[in-house]
Amino acid sequence: MRRFRTHHLLTIGAAVALVLTGCSSDDGGGDDATTDATETAAETATDAAATETGGETETGGETATSGEPIRIGVLTSFTGPFTPWGVQTAAGMQMAADDLNADGGVDGRQIELVEADDENNPDTGVSEFERMVEQDGVVAAGGVISSDVGLATGATAEELEVPLFLVKAGAAPILTPDSRYTFRTCLPAAPMIAGPVGDYVEEVGATRVGAIIADYAWGQSVASALEAELDGMDGVEYQIEVAPVDETDFTTYLRNLEGLDPEIIVATGHPPGAGPITIQATDLGLDVPVAGPYAPLATVYEGVGDVALGKYSDFGCADFQSPEYQELATRFAEETDFTFMEADAIAGYAIVNMVAQAVTEVGDDPVAVGEYLHETTFEMPGYAFPLSWTEWGELAEATPHFVQMVEATPPDGVNPGANWYPETLVVPEPLEPYQPE
Repeated sequence: MRRFRTHHLLTIGAAVALVLTGCSSDDGGGDDATTDATETAAETATDAAATETGGETETGGETATSGEPIRIGVLTSFTGPFTPWGVQTAAGMQMAADDLNADGGVDGRQIELVEADDENNPDTGVSEFERMVEQDGVVAAGGVISSDVGLATGATAEELEVPLFLVKAGAAPILTPDSRYTFRTCLPAAPMIAGPVGDYVEEVGATRVGAIIADYAWGQSVASALEAELDGMDGVEYQIEVAPVDETDFTTYLRNLEGLDPEIIVATGHPPGAGPITIQATDLGLDVPVAGPYAPLATVYEGVGDVALGKYSDFGCADFQSPEYQELATRFAEETDFTFMEADAIAGYAIVNMVAQAVTEVGDDPVAVGEYLHETTFEMPGYAFPLSWTEWGELAEATPHFVQMVEATPPDGVNPGANWYPETLVVPEPLEPYQPE
């Protein structure tokens, strides 16, 4: 059984503490050949010729490998406001690597993950990505959460011609018409999520919409997309407040919304603020639904508790109701120090398996891997939609599920000990891919 390194767990604890700090009231108180990458890579590896090393695995068995390992970069946030997303992504990637290696690797070669903390800093993200490529020889990298980091590392991926997977970096400018090596995996471009938000506004019958966004690339993209969407909805008034990314006390911004008397609050543009906004709105008497920013649900619950139940809703790329998700999530709870498998971990699991399948089919040249990714549709376990891309790397079939946290007994083995589970509210039609200009 693999346990994850202490520094990952310390940082998630710090992030939860940040959410809790922000939850105080005035009283002190986000091919055509369709295949299952996991199965394909494992079957190919099993049939491949391997050289016995005689080494012991963690379970005491013998391992057989040949050739250099296949290195995949884990470039994500292990510190800073996006830590809860980053540690889940890394855990999902590690689980996939462990699964593949237990089945013999890929063509007899083991998967080796190379980790780096982007520190939510674009310059750090670029330097770590370059190190992974130039010194470690990664065939691809994945895990980027912050849109600011995504803007910088996406450009670097194009220069180096090495595939880079974004998990929650959804700012529209990250992808350009010439992008060929940058791929979104869980969160589509901000203009694509405005439509589902509008659908939710109509679903609850709201005519007054308050929104709080973070002052960085993702928040700014969300603000532009919301303005375009809500301007086109008859009879809907809205007001958008802008807060710093690291803000934890949203009292001022929520009080600014009181004059509007919102019937719904959209926190989609402020990922770290989802939990504080939910509980602080309640403290101020704004007892209305809150739409989140593709946030880790367990972190929101740890921050706000039962206040989230029946009130907090969010989008995601995981199908929490599917048997495939629940099988993975059960093992995830058994094999890691996390009890709930977030959509970010599902995306991380998919990234490693897609790269493994690509290497199986076309070898470990990053250019060939990138071409294979563009030509292939992947049906990944636990995913809410098939993974395929436009020519420029946008999700071609994104169908994010809109869920609400409700009081419920989770399925056996999934989110053990919890009193809540995500209930699916809306499954939209596949979103029209955003096309950059």
